[in-house]
Amino acid sequence: MSDFSLKNILVIGAGTMGKGIAQWFTQQNCNVKLFDLNQDLLQKTHQEIFDSWDKLSKKGKFSTEEVALFKKKIHPLKNLNHLNNDWGIDQANKNCHLVIEAIIEKKEAKKEIFVQLDKELPDEVLFASNTSSFTIDSLSEHLSEKRKKGFFGLHFFNPAPIMKLVEIIQGKSTEKSLIQNLKTWFEQKGKKPAVCKDRPGFIVNRVARNFYGEPLRILKDFDTNKIREIDSILKEVGGFKMGPFELMDLIGIDVNLDVTKSVWNAFSKEERFGPHEIQENLVKKGCLGKKSKEGFYKYD
Repeated sequence: MSDFSLKNILVIGAGTMGKGIAQWFTQQNCNVKLFDLNQDLLQKTHQEIFDSWDKLSKKGKFSTEEVALFKKKIHPLKNLNHLNNDWGIDQANKNCHLVIEAIIEKKEAKKEIFVQLDKELPDEVLFASNTSSFTIDSLSEHLSEKRKKGFFGLHFFNPAPIMKLVEIIQGKSTEKSLIQNLKTWFEQKGKKPAVCKDRPGFIVNRVARNFYGEPLRILKDFDTNKIREIDSILKEVGGFKMGPFELMDLIGIDVNLDVTKSVWNAFSKEERFGPHEIQENLVKKGCLGKKSKEGFYKYD
C-alpha cells in the first residue's frame, strides 16, 4: 500500500454524479480535472462546486484556507488532449493516476470513451466506471489486456461528498491487489467501501429495484396523495430517510429509469425488475424530478 497513490484524478461527466465525485476527490487533497462535452454544463458545474464550498465554509465545515486550496486543485478541462503533461504539479508526479467515467448510463457511450483513452494514456493509469448497472467486463471488453488489469467499477452514491458507501467492483481481469489497495485507500478517506462481484446492479441497485418497483406497482396510476402516503409509511415504519418517490426525484427519474431498464435487460426481462409506465410517462413529459423542478413532486 505504501506505493499506492491516487493524487491526480480525471472525472469524465459533469452531471450530478460527476460533480459530486469531483468535489469529494478534491476535498481529499487530490488534483482533479473535470471534463464534459457540454462546455456550458462543465462551467456551470465548476461554479456550483465553488458555491458549495463557500456555503460549507460559512457553516464552519471547512476553513477559508481549505476552500481556497480546494479551488486551486480542481479545473474544468476543455478537451482530452495532453492529459499527462498539464497537471501543473511537480514533474515527478505529473501523470494522471485515475480516470473515473460518470456519464449517462448508456453502455456504448461509456465503452467508446474508454477505448479512446486506452489508446492515449499509459498502461499504468487506472480506469474506473461509476456505472450503476452494467458489468465491468462488458465495459472493458475492447480494451488492451494490460488496461483490463487496472479496470474496475467505482460506484458512488448521491450526494457523493456526503454518502459514505462506495461499491468497488472487480472484473475478471482486475488485479486483486488493486482492489485491496482501493478498499484500504477509501477506508482511510472516511468512505465505507463494499467490494462487489461483477453482476448487473451489483449490490445496492439490484436490491433497490424492488424499493422503487414495488411502490410503483402499488401506486398503479399517478396520484399525489398516494405518493405522499407511500413515502411517509416507508419513512415512518421502515426507517428510511427518504421515500422511494422522493429518492427517484433526487436521483433523476430518467437516470433511475435507465438503470431499471439496464438491470431488467441483464436479467432477461424478469418481471420484478421491469420499468413502470409511470416512470416512462414522466420522462416523456420532461418531469425528471428536482433537476427539472417537477417529478413525483413539484419544487420551487
